Amino acid sequence: MSLSTDILMVEDDPGDVSLALAVFRAMKIADRCVVVNDGEQALEFLNAQGRFAQRPSGLPRLILLDLKMPRMNGFEFLQRIKADEKFRMIPVVALTSSREERDVERAYDLNVNGYVVKSIDFSDHRATLEALARYWDNVNERPPGFVERKSVARRSAGSRRTECPPQLITGWLPSLC
Repeated sequence: MSLSTDILMVEDDPGDVSLALAVFRAMKIADRCVVVNDGEQALEFLNAQGRFAQRPSGLPRLILLDLKMPRMNGFEFLQRIKADEKFRMIPVVALTSSREERDVERAYDLNVNGYVVKSIDFSDHRATLEALARYWDNVNERPPGFVERKSVARRSAGSRRTECPPQLITGWLPSLC
């Protein structure tokens, strides 16, 4: 059975992707995480176009968005989805290395739901990723109209979802697929 994507990670740094996927695997949610490398690929995913034409229906619970990427950067991506009626309600958290005030201000001007600076300390960054995933997966209520997962609407305390195959899609990390 195909289940919807919970996290769409838009990240071009292989190290950041590897760390995030290791955290998500430990949390038993990596099978519902899709990774793309820039804003253009993220838009293709959301619009179910190109290589994503056959993806499961529904919108992600969360987009983790790097801001500094090639082709279409995070700001351009934010501007596009927040202006689109179909996507504007998807929670987006900027997960970036930039502490620049202008970047923080611009992200919030474009209606980002959160701005998190990546820690250079491995354990701090891991804890941040775990907290983000737990909050958006277990605590936050999805906006009205979002398609809920078909088999398990909410995870009960202590239970794990393992009933669907991995959907990991990356352009440069085939060994993780």
